[in-house]
Amino acid sequence: MTATQVDLDTPAGPVPGDGGHLNSLDGIRAVAALLVLTLHVASVTGEMYGDTEFSWLVAHGDVGVAIFFVLSGLLLYRPWAAALLGSGRRPDVRVYLWRRALRVLPAYWVAVIAGLVAFHSARLGSVRTWIEWLGLLSIYDPDPWWTGTGPEGLYQMWTLPVEATFYLALPLFGAGVAYLATRQDGDVDRRGSRALVALALLGSVSFAYIALTFWPSWKPTMGMHLPRYLLWFSLGMAVSLLAAWAQARPSGRVSVLCRALGSSAGACWLISALTFVVASTELTGPRTLSGDTFWASCFKTALYGITAVFLVAPLALSDGRASFADRALGNPVMRFLGRVSYSLFLWHVLVIAVLYRLADMKPLTGGFWPVLLVVVPVSVLVAVLSHFLVEQPARRLGLRLGRRERDQ
Repeated sequence: MTATQVDLDTPAGPVPGDGGHLNSLDGIRAVAALLVLTLHVASVTGEMYGDTEFSWLVAHGDVGVAIFFVLSGLLLYRPWAAALLGSGRRPDVRVYLWRRALRVLPAYWVAVIAGLVAFHSARLGSVRTWIEWLGLLSIYDPDPWWTGTGPEGLYQMWTLPVEATFYLALPLFGAGVAYLATRQDGDVDRRGSRALVALALLGSVSFAYIALTFWPSWKPTMGMHLPRYLLWFSLGMAVSLLAAWAQARPSGRVSVLCRALGSSAGACWLISALTFVVASTELTGPRTLSGDTFWASCFKTALYGITAVFLVAPLALSDGRASFADRALGNPVMRFLGRVSYSLFLWHVLVIAVLYRLADMKPLTGGFWPVLLVVVPVSVLVAVLSHFLVEQPARRLGLRLGRRERDQ
């Protein structure tokens, strides 16, 4: 073994992204869910349509969706990235899909049924409605019976079909990236470089797809399909690839880069915050679903992607040692909120709708802070019940299925 090989294969300190489960990523989930909740409270109260800087900021709480999608790309692509760079094996696709289904569908089904029963009883006899909503197909309806992104109590759910489509496509994406990265002989660095190029190409599909949504005329429903958001997923996949690359070559240049990012949460978060401020201007278009333009959509996609990846990357590339970032987002409160964040996302719009119905409140009549102070704790309480009564039993079933497959 030469001296050069020793340098490349011997870690220079803790390996980035090798800290196991990172509590701070749970905290990031909580941040994303609370951003989306705040947006919807700002929408129903009318706060997002005000002329203040705060109104513009809360109107862009949908950046939480970008954070969720970056996290999905990061966490779910990890085994494919490790297999590509020789430090693991590809996951069993059947087990992966079963576990994704058990993670997402049970809690989603309960929330959808509650929303339909509570606010759309006239649709309960429609087979089409049940197939669309229980089958995560609502965004593909060319002539929906609701307006906007969904009916009352369920209009945030459009992101779940996007996520589900990504889950189904990820094994194909993983295989495609691996094929392009390994079609020629090469060491870890060459495979990693080719894989990054492949992920960049995947992310660029978003901008081509945006062009299709506006040519020859604007087709708003196309804006809720997976290709529109591939940039965000691919950014998360790229961070996952960098972490696996750093672990495969602990003293290589990529490891140095990852170690620098992992120890620079403050600088990365400043970039994230400043990018979000820029995104919260007229540069990214109007604060409604109408009147969107090609360039505004491109700017929003790019700026939200930068905001999300610079928020997530320093945490994902952490070496697991205690840090400011871990204390800020990995403390017990944020970890708990992160663990119930999926149910929080599922139920908060229904909580808002029930509140307005029971209190006989009219939309767009103000009261942002009082409504927020009621919706947050009630939504968290419902999310906790959903998490422990629905999510956790389904998750345990998924883990048992995974162990059974490994034992066979």
